[in-house]
Amino acid sequence: MSVIRSLGKLVNAIGENTQTLSWTIMRVLGSAMFMTHGWPKIFGERAQPLTGGMDFFGIDVGLNMLWVAGVIELFGGALLVLGLFTRYAAALAAILMVMAYLTAHPAWFPTLNNGELAAMYFVMYFVLFSFGPGKLSIDALLMSRR
Repeated sequence: MSVIRSLGKLVNAIGENTQTLSWTIMRVLGSAMFMTHGWPKIFGERAQPLTGGMDFFGIDVGLNMLWVAGVIELFGGALLVLGLFTRYAAALAAILMVMAYLTAHPAWFPTLNNGELAAMYFVMYFVLFSFGPGKLSIDALLMSRR
């Protein structure tokens, strides 16, 4: 029993000592991957035009919503990698992923409609919005200087 208790203490200590690193890796790596979805929409071979194209839930707003999504994915993702204006960028990214899921993946279950990535990005950005960028971020640096 003491071996199990000792192992449990060791695992808990390692987990607690890696919280800052794991949070930073999740924010940076997840957001860098998010950026790869925005780059081709803005600068890729078949870049989206600013106007025309896809409308907003049946309403023509004059902007191509795929271009707007690309801007949020690329530039919002860059802010999230840096941990700058994290809650604002994470809120925009989470809302974008809900909209992407509802428009491009309308069936209920993500594995049946290829919506897993939108669902996972939503969860990640909702959690980042809720808990903030973590200790290794520009936001944390700016807050510590106040």
